[in-house]
Amino acid sequence: MEFFRIRKDIPFMRYAPLFNIISLITFVLAVFFLLTRGLHLGVEFTGGTVMEVGYSQAVDIERLRGVVEKAGYPEATVQTFGSSQTALIRLPSKPKVSGADISTAVLAALAADDAGVDLRRVDFVGSQVGRELVENGLIALALVALGIVLYLWLRFEWKFGVAAIIANLHDVVIILGFFALFQWEFSLPVLAAVLAVLGYSVNESVVVFDRVRENFRKMRKASVPEVINSAITSTISRTIITHGSTQLMVTSILFFGGDTLFYFALALTIGILFGIYSSVLVASPLVMYMGIKREDLVKPERKREEAVV
Repeated sequence: MEFFRIRKDIPFMRYAPLFNIISLITFVLAVFFLLTRGLHLGVEFTGGTVMEVGYSQAVDIERLRGVVEKAGYPEATVQTFGSSQTALIRLPSKPKVSGADISTAVLAALAADDAGVDLRRVDFVGSQVGRELVENGLIALALVALGIVLYLWLRFEWKFGVAAIIANLHDVVIILGFFALFQWEFSLPVLAAVLAVLGYSVNESVVVFDRVRENFRKMRKASVPEVINSAITSTISRTIITHGSTQLMVTSILFFGGDTLFYFALALTIGILFGIYSSVLVASPLVMYMGIKREDLVKPERKREEAVV
């Protein structure tokens, strides 16, 4: 299915050096913000207290957030959970204050504001658990990256695997850079979104690389840049349909999913936009710079020996 077909190949590789400079600057800025500002880690990573409270009527989130702030927790996260009558409160830990004392103080403040509040559960997340989550997240990221390289190496050629993982890690670092710059909360759903972006972005790279391999077979007299330009141009319609449909779904989550899924959808949005960019203007030029050639993908045909009569 195609919305349109571009008859003349767009010379993407002609402008590859310019876009590579832009990518490098963006990447360096993202690393700079990560090193200087760091990530605003959620309670799952830093440790703290999670309270689930219920009301007989719909929860006024802004009013509830104000009560929690007056109780001495301005950095708490307050959001609806499950239904409009249930709220989830994430409270950061405090030095020399136990989780039980924190939950008791906050519950007292909530009860003073509305006597109908009902405490449904309290979970305490220790700093040790948070460190384990960070370590497990980094291990998961490394395993996904390794799996992508191996997959592309087996399916195409090792140069494609290296180019794809550099482009995908470029996307991940930029997402983290945005979260560091604006100090958006980095929680477990956001980590899941980052891992999803890795898989989603490599899918676009595979489509382009597959068309590159096909063009090497058909365009025998074309140069490598011409082959890559043709591959990217011929997949533009498919890219618009796939990414556009995905972004429609993610946008609906972004605006209507509530606070619980907001940063998850925001991370996916950034990842989708940069995933398109990196597959076309980062991974493809890298393959070209590493010296990909027809012989790497298309095995030369062996001449059949004539039978001796």
